[in-house]
Amino acid sequence: MSGYLTVSISSGLVGSIYGDCQVPLKAYLESRGEAFQRESLLHYLFRMDKSKHWAEGYSSETAMDDFLPVGEGGDYPKTGFEEGYRKIIENMTFKNSFAVTKELVEDARLGTMKQRANKLVTSYNRTREKFGRALYVGGLYGTTVQFKGKTFDCSSADGKALFSTVHPNKVKGNKQSNVYKGTFSASLLGKVETEMQNLTGDNGELLGIAPDTIWIPNDAGLKDAVLSAIGADKDPTTSNNAYNYQYGRWNVIVDPYLTQLLKELGHGSEKPWFLLDSKFNDINDGAIWQDRVPLEVNSIIDTNNDNNVWQGRARYNAGFADWRNVAVGNISTGTDLT
Repeated sequence: MSGYLTVSISSGLVGSIYGDCQVPLKAYLESRGEAFQRESLLHYLFRMDKSKHWAEGYSSETAMDDFLPVGEGGDYPKTGFEEGYRKIIENMTFKNSFAVTKELVEDARLGTMKQRANKLVTSYNRTREKFGRALYVGGLYGTTVQFKGKTFDCSSADGKALFSTVHPNKVKGNKQSNVYKGTFSASLLGKVETEMQNLTGDNGELLGIAPDTIWIPNDAGLKDAVLSAIGADKDPTTSNNAYNYQYGRWNVIVDPYLTQLLKELGHGSEKPWFLLDSKFNDINDGAIWQDRVPLEVNSIIDTNNDNNVWQGRARYNAGFADWRNVAVGNISTGTDLT
């Protein structure tokens, strides 16, 4: 967790009326920050990268052609490469603050000060969690999403919405889909998994995609359906309890933040379910989270009212280059596999 949170105290504060509260609040901010990061789900949904510039670019090259049989002493074939679709993710600055008044210090209300410090770090981490979910939810319905009054890009590098039935390959191959109709069932789980396994790259090559994670909103009916489909090694719906090949193969993420963002963005009645290939996302430019500046907290005096203001600032952004690491079900505009 080193470097996750830095706290700066302005000169003169330690010797002022606020001096005695600076070190306890600094320590509390740091401890709360690390505890919350350990509980984050973002690293399951994004590849976590560090950024060194105002923006980062992501691209790829098409795959090499197959080896050719040339016989003894034959010439070496030459493979040409083309650049894949390109994606630029520009970092955004996020800020918040809280104030410690002279009255709090005079009344020695350190507990209230710690509560406010806790709320600053909690607000920062909650915003990150919600922002990540907002990009995915926005990608269900378009190429941009509104979050906290700003417009963010949730398209993939090919210019289509993250979830689309018409993703084009750059060089050759038919348009491909990663959005499907139908409520969750064991049968549909197998069909969507198979569709993902058959996805091809920009040159028409098979990619070996192997989804390993089911991600769902915190919905009782959906939880029942998922756990019924994958939670037993025998199929209880058959008279002879046939072997259930889905058993023991999936990580399951039940996500209240996903539920919340579906409601906040006007899709509260929707119950999408997602399949993700975590390994494919780790080694390819799929869903990317880039941190430019970790949370910085500055303690200063507001000369207008003599309050001790603790200001939090960070720079980061996220987005999608490749789309093949994730698919979604139960979207009415999706491809029909039912």
